Amino acid sequence: MKHNIKITAIILAMFVLTQFVGLYVVDSYAKEKVINGEIVDVNASKILPYGMEVPTVEAEEYDTNFKSILISFVIAIGLLLILTHFKAKHVMKTWFFFVTVLALSISFTAFLPVSSYAPWIALALAIPLSVSKIYRRGLISHNFSELLIYPGIAAVFIPLINLKWAIVLLIIISIYDAWAVWKSGIMQKMAKFQMNEMKVLGGFMIPYASKKERAKIKKIKLKIKEKKMTEEQASKKNIKINMAILGGGDIIFPIITAGVVMKTWGFWPAVGIIAGALVGLTTLLAFSEKKKFYPAMPFISAGIFLAMGITWLLM
Repeated sequence: MKHNIKITAIILAMFVLTQFVGLYVVDSYAKEKVINGEIVDVNASKILPYGMEVPTVEAEEYDTNFKSILISFVIAIGLLLILTHFKAKHVMKTWFFFVTVLALSISFTAFLPVSSYAPWIALALAIPLSVSKIYRRGLISHNFSELLIYPGIAAVFIPLINLKWAIVLLIIISIYDAWAVWKSGIMQKMAKFQMNEMKVLGGFMIPYASKKERAKIKKIKLKIKEKKMTEEQASKKNIKINMAILGGGDIIFPIITAGVVMKTWGFWPAVGIIAGALVGLTTLLAFSEKKKFYPAMPFISAGIFLAMGITWLLM
């Protein structure tokens, strides 16, 4: 097992919580819902803020939308690679900041009562949280914001694609993830740059120490308390801290898939997608080895496809 049981359980719990937050946010903006087994148009109580509302998509438009989304992802990944290569950390931080503010604002708006002021209240909540996450690097603010960022992003993309293209997207992303981690090592390079240079990483981060290292920390704290060691001396001690990480892509693509399934088959099939993704991620974390990098999306996608198959057989 890559991490101990406690840390693994925390990562899995945060993953599941984000998926359900995603369903809530997506449902808040939904124009189509499954009622008594049929897809019907509904008057959504809320619309995406800041003029981002997506018009009703006709069946023939899904193909074009998917191509546009795929091109957008390719451009975004390309820009990340270029900025990482040139170590343009300030540009990347600014980019991350604006994306974070926008995504958080969309999610906060979904939780606020309907009013013309809701988007601006959401913005007022999103900005300080984004500042804390991107520029002050608070661990709590980082992980809390991650719970809301991906639901907000997913709410924009889900109306644009149907189930067929959601499946194709999962396959493409899974292949890319496997190549980027196992073949090219691009994912590791980008992650190391973001963590070491930018001090910001998209995804959950849970730092933890081994039993041996915790004992060292306890002794150091005791020495500082007894004034046998200064804080400056303590900072020079070599304490090894492990980091449990779940990337942002591993969080958002299951949300997008579950959201598309919810608008196609209904709420409980979407819950099944979350369960399948959880099985895939749990399998990875249970059998992965320490100090090795693994692409999570192939495992998560396998669990999702299993859940889809079971749901289709039961329908």
